[in-house]
Amino acid sequence: MFEKIMVPVDLRHVEKMDKTLRVASEIAAKHDAEVVFIGVTSQEPSEFGHNAKEYAAKLDAFADSHANEFGHKASGKAVVVPDPAVDLDKTLLKVADDLEADLVVMATHVPNAANYLFASHGGHLAAHSDASVFLVRG
Repeated sequence: MFEKIMVPVDLRHVEKMDKTLRVASEIAAKHDAEVVFIGVTSQEPSEFGHNAKEYAAKLDAFADSHANEFGHKASGKAVVVPDPAVDLDKTLLKVADDLEADLVVMATHVPNAANYLFASHGGHLAAHSDASVFLVRG
């Protein structure tokens, strides 16, 4: 049923994504699907590297570690944009399309008043993507 599962990750908050990562892994194992971990970053240095290339290496290491732990195919894909906070919605939508992902598993939060005026990242993706979107509250 699912062949390619896209999972957006923020390496700064991966410890808060345990439930989301487990859901993606269980679905991947059941369907023999590949999980592609997406990290959206800029060229600016961060705690994960001096540049986007170093960030991509950390994301790949995360994907390899996760695949070994949960026993499914996985890869990392770092996407470099000028401003991740501003470009996140359109970037995730484009990457899901480019990957031909048939499922996106994404961490989310309990909706608040702002979500009634502005769509959350997951809500935006669910409204505009051809892929199924599974939002997991941590």
